[in-house]
Amino acid sequence: MISPLAYVDPAAKIGRDVTIHPFAYVDRDTVIGDNCEIMPYASIIHGTTLGKNVKVYQGAIVGADPQDFRWKGCDTYCWVGDNTVIREHVIINRGIQCEGGTRIGSDCFVFANSHVGHDSDVGDHCVLGNNVALAGAVKLDCGVILSSAVVVHEGSHIGKLTLVKGGTRISSNVPPFVIMAHNPVSYYGVNSVILQKHAGFTSEQIEDIAKAYRHIYQTQTSVFNALKRIEADVDPSQVRDDILDFIRKSELVIAGHKFVGA
Repeated sequence: MISPLAYVDPAAKIGRDVTIHPFAYVDRDTVIGDNCEIMPYASIIHGTTLGKNVKVYQGAIVGADPQDFRWKGCDTYCWVGDNTVIREHVIINRGIQCEGGTRIGSDCFVFANSHVGHDSDVGDHCVLGNNVALAGAVKLDCGVILSSAVVVHEGSHIGKLTLVKGGTRISSNVPPFVIMAHNPVSYYGVNSVILQKHAGFTSEQIEDIAKAYRHIYQTQTSVFNALKRIEADVDPSQVRDDILDFIRKSELVIAGHKFVGA
């Protein structure tokens, strides 16, 4: 159902069984997947593709022009995966370059008044609480939960199945499987409830994760030395490799690590 009171550009590609409510705006060069629902006063801006079963609530703007002086007006892009919910007054900016763009994964939930900046990459099954702010080029791996009013600075990378507590500011890289909290940000433990109940991790896997992070955050040593200790003390496993690989790819720069020294 497309209301005659909605604006839908003739060049928009509309899938099957789509509902577009009165006063919604669907721009040119957009793709709206099957079974999507666009609520009143929501806007889907050119360069945006919505997957199947996406619901966009009142006042949200998906694919808004980038808020970055480096964008020179070229056509850029934004993609939203299947089954994602975008609540009221969310703003998702497109990319700033003609290649690449902003991506929101499948089965995500973006709560009201949140902002996803240009060229950010949000993995599947992520939750962004009310008033979350992602600056440009932020990467969230799968299963990340950001509680209300979390602020993530440009270029930060948050590892999979991580929980960041409300109001925390992230200006670095957060390794996988942890809970981060406070300002300045600090390690708050392993995200064990989510890992066990929702991701199917065993108690042995969770203990290995906890052991690894004790070396990183609770031994007053450098990240470099902590990784050496993890390799010696924690049996080889996928979860151990996930932690080591993430930190090495982050060039040993991780949030909440306060040791200063060689």
